[in-house]
Amino acid sequence: MKTVIVTGGTFGLGAGIVMGLARRGWHVVAFGLDAPQVSSTAAAGIAPLRQQLADENLSGEVLEADVSKAADIDRVMAAALARHGRIDALVHNAAIGPLGTVLDTDEALWDKIFAVNVKGAYLSARAVIPHMVEQGGGAIVNIGSGAGWGKPNMAAYAASKGAIHTLSQAMAYDHFHQHIRVNTVIPGGGGIVTGMSLGRVGGDASRFGHGASGSVAGHPVTPEDMANAVAFLLSDDAAAISGTVIDVGCFMHQGGPVPARPAGASGG
Repeated sequence: MKTVIVTGGTFGLGAGIVMGLARRGWHVVAFGLDAPQVSSTAAAGIAPLRQQLADENLSGEVLEADVSKAADIDRVMAAALARHGRIDALVHNAAIGPLGTVLDTDEALWDKIFAVNVKGAYLSARAVIPHMVEQGGGAIVNIGSGAGWGKPNMAAYAASKGAIHTLSQAMAYDHFHQHIRVNTVIPGGGGIVTGMSLGRVGGDASRFGHGASGSVAGHPVTPEDMANAVAFLLSDDAAAISGTVIDVGCFMHQGGPVPARPAGASGG
């Protein structure tokens, strides 16, 4: 049985990916923070996820750790190796996404967004790749966003997700000959509910997703839909695929129309 590390795996989309992989027979080592983070409702997810894994008799450990801290990452990797003896895959899902332009995003918040979203991907990959090389290969999936191609009022988050896309491409090149595949999955459909998306609307689910295009399946994209794409890219069925982006939903990587001009906005 193979082992996968999932960052930001304790709530919402991450928890959906954890359960999807565990049900497919992976040993899953998930981690995240139990306290709510800036602009997110994701909190207190560790105990419920542990219980869900136990109820379904699935193989999984759920740890509390901060993806932006190298010591925490090393602790998670050590726990995974002690329990399972190998690390075959990594899913970097951890992210925070406060709204704002460059004018109303302060420096500390900018640094925090990049520490979690981008530095977290770097620290996690740096920790697992040597083990993958020693084992003869592995697979990494980074969770991106349509914002990575630019979205309004998401300056720091969009910049961080753009970095994730290009980091994934660079890593795919760098580790090609070591048989380590690196791909990106982005949630399209405009309606996937996560702690981050709920945080942007004050936690009120009734305010989220109005007018969302949904998916060709006839429903907004769900964590299960994302888990299916991630599971495919980690599987032997995707053994020849690296450096690609899978858009789960509809065209989020192509951007969208310019929004209406805000009332009272200045400029020419």
